[in-house]
Formats: sequence, C-alpha cells, structure tokens
Amino acid sequence: MQTLAAFLETRLQPGSRLCVGLSGGVDSVVLLHALDCLRRSGLPVDLSAVHVDHALSSNAGAWAAFCVDFCQRLQVPLDIHRVVVPRASGEGLEAAARRVRHAAFAVCRAEWLALAHHRDDQAETVLFRLLRGAGVAGAAGMPAERPQPGGPRLIRPLLDVSRSLILRYAEMHSLAWIEDESNADCHYRRNHLRREVMPRIAVHFPGAAQALARAARHFSEAAELLDELAQADRAALIGEGGRIDLARFNALSPARARNLLRSELLASGFRAPEARWLDEALRQLKTAAAASQTCIATADGEVHTYRGELYIFAHRRDLAGLAVSWTGELALPWGDGRVSFVRRSGKGISRRLLAAAPVFLRVRQGGERLRPDARRPARTLRNLLQEAAVPPWERARLPLLCCGERLAWVAGLGVDAAFACAAGEEGVELLWERSDVHAPAGFVLAEKRLPPLAR
Repeated sequence: MQTLAAFLETRLQPGSRLCVGLSGGVDSVVLLHALDCLRRSGLPVDLSAVHVDHALSSNAGAWAAFCVDFCQRLQVPLDIHRVVVPRASGEGLEAAARRVRHAAFAVCRAEWLALAHHRDDQAETVLFRLLRGAGVAGAAGMPAERPQPGGPRLIRPLLDVSRSLILRYAEMHSLAWIEDESNADCHYRRNHLRREVMPRIAVHFPGAAQALARAARHFSEAAELLDELAQADRAALIGEGGRIDLARFNALSPARARNLLRSELLASGFRAPEARWLDEALRQLKTAAAASQTCIATADGEVHTYRGELYIFAHRRDLAGLAVSWTGELALPWGDGRVSFVRRSGKGISRRLLAAAPVFLRVRQGGERLRPDARRPARTLRNLLQEAAVPPWERARLPLLCCGERLAWVAGLGVDAAFACAAGEEGVELLWERSDVHAPAGFVLAEKRLPPLAR
C-alpha cells in the first residue's frame, strides 16, 4: 500500500480522474481495491474503472457481471466496452486483443489509466522480447508511465510489486476474482513462458524476476540515451527545407543512422521496424543519388527521398475524387489536416468574386492551369508544382479551391490572378494547416462561419 501511495503522490494532482483497467483477475481486483482504500483514507482522486469485453470466451458475460458487482460494492463507477477482435488480421489473437483493448482504454474519460501489470509480468515481458531478438527499447519492457495520443496517461503502479505479494493482499482482504481459462493454455507462447519456463528458471535463479525487472530499468535508461542522441542528430541534419538532409544522414555511422531512422519512423506512427528492414532501408538510402527519387514501402507507410531530403509518413487516407463544398465555414477538413478560411482586407481571394458560383475544395484531376502572376500567362499545375519542388506523391493530395468551373487557389502556389483581392477589398485568405495526426472520424466542422456570400 505504501509503494502504491508513493507512486501516485509523485504523479497525481488533487482531484485527478483515475481509471483502472479491470479485467476481473486477481491483479486488477487488488489494484482497484487498494486504490479504493487509499481514496477512503484521503487520497484526493476521482476513481473509476473500465472493463473491456473481448467476447472471446463463453464466460465473458460472467466476467463482466463480476466486475459490475465488485464495483457496486466499492461504489466505484464502471464503464464496460464490448469490442470485436479481428481474427484474420495476421497479428495473432493475443496481439489483436491487446490492440483493441488499448483502443478502448484510449477513450476513457479520465486523465490517468492504471493497469495492474506487476514485477513478474515485467520479467516475462523482458525475457519474451529478448528471445524474439528485441533491441534496447524492446528489452526495456513495459514503462511505468507513458502517454497515449488522445487518451489518458497510462500508469502501472504495481510494476515493482511481486505477484506473490499481490496474492497475499487478496487473501488478507478476502477478495474474490475470476480466472481466465485461456491463461492455462500453454499453446500460447506467453503462457508457456509463465507456467513452464519461469518456474524452472526460478529453481536455479531464485531472484530471476527481480533481476530481469532490474535489467529492464537499465535498458530503459539506455533507450532514453539513444532517443536523446537521435534528437541531437536530427537537429544537426535538418536542411533548409526543414527535413533531414540525405547527404548528412548518410555521413552518419551505420549505428547512428539506424538509430535516427528508427526514431523518425516511430515518431511518424510506424510500428517498431525489424532489423532486416532497417538494414535494407539504410542500404537503399545510402545508394540514393541526391537528384533521384527513392520510395521504401512498409505495411505502415513509406520512406521517400526527393531532391536530397528524407520524407517519412504513415499511410494516409486516399483522397482520390475528394470534393468538399464551402459555404462560409471557418475551416474544412482536408486529408491529414484542414484548410482554414481567414477574413482579410486586401489579401487573398476576392470575396465578391467567390459569390459568382458554388465554391468547393477538390483534388487535382489533370490538365488544370493557374495564373499566380498577372503579368504572365497561365501555366499548367504540373510545371508550377515541379518548379515549387512539391514532392510528386504530395501533388495528388493538394487542396484546390474552385469557384464553379474556374480554379481560384492551389495550396502552396497561391491565388489565381483573376480572383486576387484588390487593395481595400474584402478578401479570404486560405491556409492549409497540416498535421501528422489524422483528423478523427466524425471530424466536426467549425460552428462559426463567415458572413453569407451574396449572390
């Protein structure tokens, strides 16, 4: 209890909303019970729980009912999320269940999400990953704390507590719990490790769990140092375009280049890449000429080189055929960002001219021409985009604003001279605001609008 209280006091503020992932197993039951005791003793937290029903067992309904009863007795609010685990995803049933479970956790209405992983779980995780050839980051095991994009911050308050101590607590407080029958199935490699391998190791190495957990902390420190090195290398390699300069990247030692590329991939939303893929990617980047284009694809996205710079992005939604009407909204969603419409005097597109026909955003269809300079004739978008050094794979994603059949604006190129706002005239300036994070499903348009267009 003291270990748990000390862990929380260094992180939570008075009134923090803390949610516990409650499976109904002994670990999560003990965690919720202990937190409830601390709350009743004066810990100033708003405590709740969440149970994820994977519908993988015939007993799933009984487990959910157990969690409801347990939380009612503690007077702790409980949310139940029923999810569908894809069986043909190619990632394995355990991994797929973990992914959808954490997706459910990410929408919890709390600031903190507490999971009940303990020291023995950490030891199993480290050994399991080492047997699969994990690197430094993988061998660091499960972090005691980490952010979840768009969700509550995840914490593991029992990570330094042994399973035997958890069982002793449960017996001391006469707690009941459920047993997931799948935990006894040694066809799952993790279960085999827990039930067959770890007990045999403990016979000859009684402190194995503590030692592996301690090794995880050492690996975690090493991983932090590698992250710091990657950030320093990135800062030193950024070119004029704000991206990593390929020539400078290739001048790094193989180990530092591998570390930086891995860091960039993870920051872009990729899963941890396999060593063989990293080696092949580095080989292709090493041989890429400054003037050439290279594309290295993965299941998660693509790595490109263009004009001597490195581009990395996760898979994005296909925008082919996309068209979005504009009726005065302050912003419209577009791909991985949005297009904002800002009222300006004497700048941007003439608001008067926009009133002549329906206005909408769309992607390129081919053959478009734009005249950004009134002193010069209109030119094809292809030539203008090449001249502006817009990467080929980005050209099909650019938002184009049309007024009826006429092209008025292209992101990155500007306003067609025929629609340019005169001095002192009311205008609308368009800004394409991109983001590395995709707009969530059901993106809500801004409620505020510019005054109606007079037609």
